[in-house]
Amino acid sequence: MLLKVNGRVLEAADGCTVTQLLDQLHVTGTVAVERNGALVRRDDQGTTVLGPDDAVEIVHFVGGG
Repeated sequence: MLLKVNGRVLEAADGCTVTQLLDQLHVTGTVAVERNGALVRRDDQGTTVLGPDDAVEIVHFVGGG
């Protein structure tokens, strides 16, 4: 299936969860994930199944000062 991730169209397996997508993209560390405008809680990322044409935004937290 095709997803829009941070503005780019990417392919993912049907039935892919948010956690599986993060693994596919080799995303590590603390991130916030939004699916179709709604925040996906970290506790729910493993059970939130993505659908075709979903829009996903992944934001990395960066420390600094």
